[in-house]
Amino acid sequence: MTIKDLPLLAKTVIDGFMNGFNKSTVKGPGLEFSQYRSYQPGDDLRWLDWRMFARSDRYYIRESEIETSISVRFLVDASASMNHDDDGIKKIDYARFLTASLAYLANLQGDAIGMYVFKEGELFSLPSRPDPQHLQRLYYQLEQIQPAGTFTKPIHYKELFAGTGRKELLVFVTDMYQSEGEISKLLDSLTALKHEVVVFHLMGQNELDFDFKGYSTLEDLETGKTVQVSAQTKKQYQETLDQHISALRMQLLGKRIAYKMISTSQPLDEALREFLVQRNTILR
Repeated sequence: MTIKDLPLLAKTVIDGFMNGFNKSTVKGPGLEFSQYRSYQPGDDLRWLDWRMFARSDRYYIRESEIETSISVRFLVDASASMNHDDDGIKKIDYARFLTASLAYLANLQGDAIGMYVFKEGELFSLPSRPDPQHLQRLYYQLEQIQPAGTFTKPIHYKELFAGTGRKELLVFVTDMYQSEGEISKLLDSLTALKHEVVVFHLMGQNELDFDFKGYSTLEDLETGKTVQVSAQTKKQYQETLDQHISALRMQLLGKRIAYKMISTSQPLDEALREFLVQRNTILR
């Protein structure tokens, strides 16, 4: 939170993240970040990736010569509920940091990156391109996001996300708040197109713990509805929440959608590391 510059934040997070994976055996393309490992004395210099060195000023060994360049499109939920605040950290800010960091990583690996922003029933689109200047455009658009309204109602998703017909990696950053199943319909459309989909489900720690520091009335950020809370309400809420998250995880996994619930209180590099280790275990 002390770093206000998105490019610097993304580089800081990913540099630390990559160092944490120096001796990793995780393997896979694109955002998996597994086709590289840090150079060790004695490694065959023919496998050094000079493009990675030019971009990061670090030596990395390619684990495989298989072409892994793909298109990565980020889908960002910018509905009003993303303004939820927990101890000074809003969900939308965490979404910005997460998206910027993964976009930096994807661009570092030569992948094309693009973005969609779902806000006030509308949809902003930034097409996928692999060049570093495009990464700066993505940073700029992330900084402009001001959450408002409800999530975009279902539109012609099949036509929109069909793209070139090539399989893509779609990274959806959202709080999964929906009133009429609009997010579920979006995900159904994406999986029908055979794209690989990853969902990062953001929640405030105060939501998970039902700890709102003495408040007795809570207001829905999107509908304006209010609800009175009590000790009994807390118990019922936590039981319902646990069931909801468990059912959601199983539903998405059943559709072959990778799912990771993240508390906005969790350090970003730690959350990413946990996700990739978990993802690699599932793929094996």
